[in-house]
Amino acid sequence: MAALASVVVAVGAATGMLTALGDDGGGGGADEARPAVTRTPWPKPPPAVPSPSVSASASVSATPPVRKASGTPSPSRTARTAPSRTAEAATLLYRHPESQVLDWVRTHPDDPRRDVIASRVAGHPAAVWFADYTPATLTSRVRAVTSGGAARGRVPVVVPYAIPDRDCGGHSQGGAPGLDAYDDWIDRFAAGLGSGEVIVILEPDSVAQADCLSAGERADRFASLARAGRVMKDANPAARVYFDAGHSGWHAPARQAAWLKQAGAASPDSSDGVFSNVSNFHATADEVAHDRAVLDALGGPPGLGAVIDTSRNGNGAPSDGEWCDPAGRSIGRAPTLHTGMGRVDAYLWVKLPGESDGCRGKPGTFTPSYAYDLAR
Repeated sequence: MAALASVVVAVGAATGMLTALGDDGGGGGADEARPAVTRTPWPKPPPAVPSPSVSASASVSATPPVRKASGTPSPSRTARTAPSRTAEAATLLYRHPESQVLDWVRTHPDDPRRDVIASRVAGHPAAVWFADYTPATLTSRVRAVTSGGAARGRVPVVVPYAIPDRDCGGHSQGGAPGLDAYDDWIDRFAAGLGSGEVIVILEPDSVAQADCLSAGERADRFASLARAGRVMKDANPAARVYFDAGHSGWHAPARQAAWLKQAGAASPDSSDGVFSNVSNFHATADEVAHDRAVLDALGGPPGLGAVIDTSRNGNGAPSDGEWCDPAGRSIGRAPTLHTGMGRVDAYLWVKLPGESDGCRGKPGTFTPSYAYDLAR
């Protein structure tokens, strides 16, 4: 998501998302929102940065059954068509009750910026990020979010962000110690998805920023991503899993699609389509055109669609390619599952407006002055 890539995890994930913290993240199973930041297509993409955490009170369950999925799906599963989106499906997105911005609104009743931030930022649903490698509590933390959405008949958005070598060692470095450990982490993540509708933004920057890896490392990463999609859709057939398409200022659609195909994004066994613009600023119209071009080049079943991060793209990307809390930006379209655009499944706030990329505040932390500037 960069001019470069995207700054996804300066601390975890800098795209303005909620990151769920684990054992060492402040008390057991707190779900923390960590924003991910992406840079514009210039020198190189910055990482997505997750934000501090949201508390989730679900108790930790025993270690979930771990089952390894083979690298190649069975013929019967490969032939499975994309899940139908019926009239009974939930049509509203879930706003997790714990986030940095909600904490700020609750504790600053007399701040003159409070009403604007409360209505224009805190009042909208945003993604919940899981950017720490703490396997023991992962299932319960994911379940706390998905069960909360299911109880209200709303669709949660979750972001697994623990791929090894994420952000190529940049601001958002971290993740699992290796791909075997990552595969096990994904098994635990999938065990918390429940049975209701949920949108999974699978590993921001993991495909678009893969050019920092050797050919062999890329192939291994893509195999793990394809496996991750299969495991999650197998665990919850109602889950919609989207893969990293970068953004309109980064790789050409054909190049991005070639990598996405290797990562399993063209298979309904793993994927519901692609996501773009996470923690970035590119205009919605540009992202729609980019994503459609990527989907055309990707092939796959006609049901594949795209979701776009519109959290900070109201004024488009800065002309100078600045990616770190640039001035003059604005919140974009409100999150919705009803875009009115063909092949565009949703506009989402993957990065929460006001969670800093690292210039207006510490990466991933809520900065009220920045939120106010974006929202007013």
